[in-house]
Amino acid sequence: MEQKTKINAEDGKQELLITREFDLPLELLFRACAEPDLVEQWMSNPYSTTKLLKFDAKKHGSYQLQSSDAQGNVVFRANGVIHEFIPNRKITRTFEMENAPFGVQLEIYEFEELSAEKSRLNMHVIYESGALRDQVLKLPFAQGLNMAHNRIEEIASKLK
Repeated sequence: MEQKTKINAEDGKQELLITREFDLPLELLFRACAEPDLVEQWMSNPYSTTKLLKFDAKKHGSYQLQSSDAQGNVVFRANGVIHEFIPNRKITRTFEMENAPFGVQLEIYEFEELSAEKSRLNMHVIYESGALRDQVLKLPFAQGLNMAHNRIEEIASKLK
């Protein structure tokens, strides 16, 4: 089955250009990325539960999250700073996985209305180096991101 989330990784670059069209109005797509309870829902899955320890969705805000397995063991932690927050248009933030060798990445999320019921998320992710970006791409990154985007659509569509 073809993945709906498209990832463009040009050779020799340290960035990814990611696009995904959603069967969601723009406002619902943005809410799914900006409201803590919705973010926790789509970031969780049958194998782990994600909790936002901090989520200050505003310019100069920050966030911290952690995912735990069914036994309550922390399996993943990440944090970042929100540099730009324009409702229904754009979020610019950093993202750093704790205890991982990937460094801090810059993420620019742009939200685009395609019609009253369709929208697109354009993500520009910049890594410290091309080598770090390539390490991330060796992980099941594309499948995981596609799954997360599927969950965004599933959860946000219930809010219609």
